[in-house]
Amino acid sequence: MTPDWNKDLGVKFTVQDPCQLVRKSFGDPVAEDLRYVVKSVVGEKNFIDMSPNRSNNYCCGGGGGFLQSGYPEERRKYGEAKANQILATGAGYCITPCHNCHAQVHDLSEIREHPWQTVHLWTLICLSLGVLGENEREYLGEDLKNVAMYGA
Repeated sequence: MTPDWNKDLGVKFTVQDPCQLVRKSFGDPVAEDLRYVVKSVVGEKNFIDMSPNRSNNYCCGGGGGFLQSGYPEERRKYGEAKANQILATGAGYCITPCHNCHAQVHDLSEIREHPWQTVHLWTLICLSLGVLGENEREYLGEDLKNVAMYGA
């Protein structure tokens, strides 16, 4: 894994601490591990932490079955705190290691046309390894769609 792909681009990233993994399970040690991986992938200078973060980070509002609950307006209203938290970082991308977080954070950005892209952690790991396929770039913005495309 290397952040070299982002050295000249300088694309900024933040990360969502998933409730189930961080707050309800392993706590700050796993949040530190998450940051270690993210910084290894995007570069330390290109990482902007949310505030508050780690075990004190805000819930995105998508977990615990809320995505499937049939109350999208209520879910989105609850997620406003998360949306504002992401916006405050100024990051172009919010990395989500959890599928529920990804769906909710992506929805929050689309419904109100917020400027960030939502990307799975594994997508960036694959990008940094140079093995991200062309068909796996759906959630990347135009600034990253062709990064590390060998043979392109």
